Amino acid sequence: MPLNRRFRDVTRIGPVQIGTANDGRGREKHTAACTAPRCGFSADYDSRAAAELAARTHRCPIR
Repeated sequence: MPLNRRFRDVTRIGPVQIGTANDGRGREKHTAACTAPRCGFSADYDSRAAAELAARTHRCPIR
């Protein structure tokens, strides 16, 4: 069954978008995902600060 998340509080830092959603157990998770073509970076974090730090330090391997 695919995961259907409803993101709220979506922001963008460079090519990386950060969104907040609840996981299947009701806990709040923060996702950082790069929107650059062929990059493929995305990760879930427990805190918003960690997701924002990942977005600020992310460097796409594809140039």
